[in-house]
Amino acid sequence: MLWPLVAIAGLYAIYMLTLFFLQRRLIFPGAPAAWSGSPLPGDMERLWIKTPLADCEAFFLPPSTDETPYPSLLFAHGNAERIEQWIEPFRDFAALGLGVLLVEYPGYGRSHGTPSQSAITQLMTAAFDTLAARDDIDGGRITAVGRSVGGAAVCRIPPDRPAALVLMSTFTSIRAFALPFLLPPFTVLDPYDNFAALRSYSGPVLIIHGKQDGTVPVSHARQLARATQHSSLVLHNCGHNDCPPDWSGFVRCVRDFLQANRILDSQRTRE
Repeated sequence: MLWPLVAIAGLYAIYMLTLFFLQRRLIFPGAPAAWSGSPLPGDMERLWIKTPLADCEAFFLPPSTDETPYPSLLFAHGNAERIEQWIEPFRDFAALGLGVLLVEYPGYGRSHGTPSQSAITQLMTAAFDTLAARDDIDGGRITAVGRSVGGAAVCRIPPDRPAALVLMSTFTSIRAFALPFLLPPFTVLDPYDNFAALRSYSGPVLIIHGKQDGTVPVSHARQLARATQHSSLVLHNCGHNDCPPDWSGFVRCVRDFLQANRILDSQRTRE
């Protein structure tokens, strides 16, 4: 009678070890560069963000204004995306008078290194500090924006730095996904506890999520909104990869949020 139990235990051990060693590949599958990246479109600027663990590429899109210093956005994308996919969408924010820095993760595109919570935390902090050090940027008006795992990336920036956070389709913690996969939470190498991060952050937070999100259930967004007294929760009738469903509406929503929190000049509007 013990043999079936031994066999089941052996199969579970193999399953658990397989997921344990593959988890970073599942969380950070990487994405090769889709184009050479040279020359850059328009007046964009290429930067290299250097950290002890990796040298990573970033694109800076200046705003359509000559007034300096100006506010800016620091963007972290989803786990199977690349920064070049977001160049055109973020031109809408440049039109509002915001500088935009798109940051590529270690091991993605042309960036060096290997992705992990530690490596990406170092990267996003260094990217923020690089942006804040520019003479044309108002370091006190930098908003960190992240989509999906990118929301976790910006939540790891030290809480005294960003003027505001915008989280799109972001989870409470990767450990929340462990038990459904029959894994002990302590086996998660990159826990990304975003709930705890928001509890230590005192600035305004805009949380945008899809009610039909099958990857990160909407309950995660509601929990994140409860983590801070300075949150605004906006829910859409959409899933994970189609959120937000209306980009123009998203731009207006972020604009209004930034204006309400005096990060963006209320005179700057985009019809």
